[in-house]
Amino acid sequence: MTDKMALKCFYTDHFVLPLPADHRFPMRKYGLLRERVISEGVIRPEDLRVPDAATDEDILRAHDADYLERVKTGALSAKEIRRIGFPWTPEMVERSRRSSGATMAACRVALVEGMAVNLAGGTHHAFRDHGEGYCVFNDSAIAARTMQAEGRVRRVVVLDCDVHQGNGTAAILRDDPTVFTFSIHGEKNFPYHKEQSDMDVELLDGTGDQVYLDILEEGIQRALAMSSADLVIYLAGADPFEGDRLGRLKLTKDGLRQRDELVLGLCKAQRLPVAITMAGGYARNVDDIADIHVATVRVAAGMV
Repeated sequence: MTDKMALKCFYTDHFVLPLPADHRFPMRKYGLLRERVISEGVIRPEDLRVPDAATDEDILRAHDADYLERVKTGALSAKEIRRIGFPWTPEMVERSRRSSGATMAACRVALVEGMAVNLAGGTHHAFRDHGEGYCVFNDSAIAARTMQAEGRVRRVVVLDCDVHQGNGTAAILRDDPTVFTFSIHGEKNFPYHKEQSDMDVELLDGTGDQVYLDILEEGIQRALAMSSADLVIYLAGADPFEGDRLGRLKLTKDGLRQRDELVLGLCKAQRLPVAITMAGGYARNVDDIADIHVATVRVAAGMV
């Protein structure tokens, strides 16, 4: 395998957050994912990279200055911290910057090599002026607008296949005709107040593999046609899995692998570069979450 054809991945899990015990479980998936993509030979060690942190200038393309300042200085209110879901620490700020930086880096590589992966990211519940749902900064919105500001692309499409609606992404980009937002998610799941994406596909509780894949294929084809995009940011959430504590859908691991093949295959057929982020995953067994994310990276590695 040549360097040109090797999938590049960016990781941030070594920026360890000092979290209470009840917050540590969902964070374990990131370190496990990084270990497994190397140990299972999905990617080469030299293609695993630490991203630069997103700068203030990058973040301000998607977030308000006063919100960024409160995050930086630890001046978030108790209510804002509860809404985010984990406590403020300097490490939280740095990791949030690096996660957005990883999506930006994946976009830059994808534009040259066709595909690249952020082994975290997908923080789609972060709004312009606040965070929520374990999301501080919205990496998709930051990365899309940064690629535009750098003159690399004109139009971007965000394909959000996390089980929860990308409400923050939809709100930040609502009046931006250059970034098309697509979200396929559980109709009755969090967030209970949905924002309006450019295309929302709502699913009933208990939706399984075949129905999901049929609906998804039609939705992705329409989104790609409507967006006329130069770049895709794909949120490959593990939480539509049947064993997810917060998912409420019934996709199997094989169904999720087929989802990744479908999305990435449709993008590749149109020669669209894709930056992939992991988004959510809350199965009771962290190995199940890692299995799903590793499979996403493996599908991507087979398509570069």
